[in-house]
Amino acid sequence: MTNAVKNNALYAAIDLGSNSFHMLVVHEVAGASRTLAKIKRKVRLAAGLQEDGNLDDAAMQRGWDCLQLFAEQLQDIPANHIRIVGTATLRIARNINVFLEQAQVILGHPIRVISGEEEAALIYEGVAWTSSGTGRRLAIDIGGASTELVIGEATSALLLNSLDMGCVTWLRRYFADGLLSQSNFERAIAAARQVLTPVAGAYLKLGWQGCIGASGTIQAIQEIMISQGADERITLAKLQALKQDAIACQRLDTLNLPGLQADRVSVFPSGLAILIALFDMLAIDDMVLAGGALREGLMYGMLGQRQDCDARERSADSLISRYQLDRTQAERVRNTALNALSQLINQQKAVQKKAELRTVDQTLELELELDSAMLGWAALLYELGLCIEYKRAPEHAAYIISHIDLPGFTAAQKQLLAALLLNQRDDFQLAALELQSAIDTEQAILLARLLRISIILCLRRTRGTVPEFQISAQGSQLTLTLPANWSQTHHLRASELQQEAQRQTELGWPLVIEEMAKSEGAKLNLRD
Repeated sequence: MTNAVKNNALYAAIDLGSNSFHMLVVHEVAGASRTLAKIKRKVRLAAGLQEDGNLDDAAMQRGWDCLQLFAEQLQDIPANHIRIVGTATLRIARNINVFLEQAQVILGHPIRVISGEEEAALIYEGVAWTSSGTGRRLAIDIGGASTELVIGEATSALLLNSLDMGCVTWLRRYFADGLLSQSNFERAIAAARQVLTPVAGAYLKLGWQGCIGASGTIQAIQEIMISQGADERITLAKLQALKQDAIACQRLDTLNLPGLQADRVSVFPSGLAILIALFDMLAIDDMVLAGGALREGLMYGMLGQRQDCDARERSADSLISRYQLDRTQAERVRNTALNALSQLINQQKAVQKKAELRTVDQTLELELELDSAMLGWAALLYELGLCIEYKRAPEHAAYIISHIDLPGFTAAQKQLLAALLLNQRDDFQLAALELQSAIDTEQAILLARLLRISIILCLRRTRGTVPEFQISAQGSQLTLTLPANWSQTHHLRASELQQEAQRQTELGWPLVIEEMAKSEGAKLNLRD
């Protein structure tokens, strides 16, 4: 190692996994972390485990070669800003000392082999830092030689286990012949069920409100689904369909699914089999991809940033600070937009109640919660593009969101957020709203319409100038009702609303702007 000057703003976390080695390097800027490097190499360490429990020479050499790549980057980072951990394969390898001795010489830093329980806790910490959600969450990470299951709430793990099954070890045991047959899949799934049997009851008893996946297997599955035009939510039905698609390919060396990256092909069927067993044994309804896992848990533990808020809130705070947004105005627009959406939601619930539907469907509740959240974040960040210039600010805002790290937001949610920001004013860009897969296109269009109306109502940028309003929906028609004679003293906003009403109406979504008349029950229609 050279005596390079250390950069106290740099941090590195290295995860020596059973399938891949990962290095994450971040730069701390103004209380926020900026990712500088994510380096990943498929080492397949678990594939080198022999029957006597020793790692073979080839696997150890693959690991050392990878660490040579990592070592150069570490030279500029203070020792107390570096965390390096080994996981399942290094826990069980009998000749671990041979590997670690040379690895630590290469890196110039100690490597800590962590227990399965500590690995699970760190994975949950990474999930909590980078993924949004409320209530209890089930986090799942399918590694090369182990699978971690954690139920947690906020940033605290409540129940955790590390199980001896992984995509590399299951590949060697159940797909060693290279055949993607029904029987191989069933054997792999049955074996995973057997591993899960002793712990499944405790997870079902404790329960959770949302499920998050944090591994390469789950990322690969989501990428395949999105390439097929499906939404980002993983379900058992989609997994079973993927299994049949894989079986149709007959062999591992001919496995070719749209969206499946070449470096995931060999371990994809085994990881898929484990995930099917997890969905089955734990009665999982659906799952989304986490924003981070073990290395993010290591990283945020070092950074010690605030843990008292949602990951999306931290991301929004960082953007507001970095791009010097007017938070007061952003919150004014957000409150106005959420007020409008809340009125429409309450109207919808009233209609259901009138139709003698006692409760709102749980799936609908989740959809409404997501709609509210995404509209709120779009409103909070709507001026993001002004950091570049005014004329094309919506395009700039959409570009920034699409190309920036945004912990807490899934890939589909980022796509929706960018589409809403792109459509905040001027002509509608319908393609962006149609291409996003977080919510239905019809709902995305409604959120964009409400965002645009809210921005106009808040044009004054002054406390107390947003009018009290009512908004209702009948089919695709929105009716916005303003105070009596409001247009006579607020000419600019009245004119902007007129133009917006014309724009939306011409696209087949009527927007009616009305004022309450002083006489009871009468209204003045501004379009006349």
